[in-house]
Amino acid sequence: MPALRALLEDAGFTDVRTYLQSGNVVLRSDAQPERVAHECERLLAGELGVEVAVVARTAAELAAVVRKNPLAAVAGDPKRYQVTFLGSRLPAATLKKLEAAAAAEERFVIAGRELYAWHPSGVARSRLWTALAGKGLGVVATSRNWTTVEALHELARS
Repeated sequence: MPALRALLEDAGFTDVRTYLQSGNVVLRSDAQPERVAHECERLLAGELGVEVAVVARTAAELAAVVRKNPLAAVAGDPKRYQVTFLGSRLPAATLKKLEAAAAAEERFVIAGRELYAWHPSGVARSRLWTALAGKGLGVVATSRNWTTVEALHELARS
C-alpha cells in the first residue's frame, strides 16, 4: 500500500489513505469521480502493471450509501452484508439473473448505483454472491462488506 499511496500522491491526489491491504483508497481531488477512476486505472496499469477496473465515489455519495442502509433491519452480521458499487446501472437481464441466483433467505436491494446484499448463510456457497463477484454483471463493479464500507466512510469524513 505504500507504493500505491506514493503513486497517487505523485499524480497530484492529496490526503491519500489506504484501508488495510485491500486496495481501498480514500483521497482528495477536485476531479469528478469518473475522472478519478479513469486516472487511477491508467496509473495502476502504466506504473504498477495492474489492470483493474476502479470505481470511485465522493465522500457525500459514500455517506449516502451508509445512511440508506436498506437492509439494516435484517443484516445482523456486517461480514455477511455486502455493498456492490456499480460503475453504472445494471441491465434488466442481469437483474433477472441475480433474482434467480438469490437463495430464499438472501435479500438484495438496488439503490441507484449500489446493490446491497444480505447473505445470512455466508458468501462461500452463495450463488448470488458468486454472480455479484464475477465479471458477468455487464458493468464495472466492486463489492465490500459492511465493515469495510463503514471504515471507508469514516476515513472519508476525517
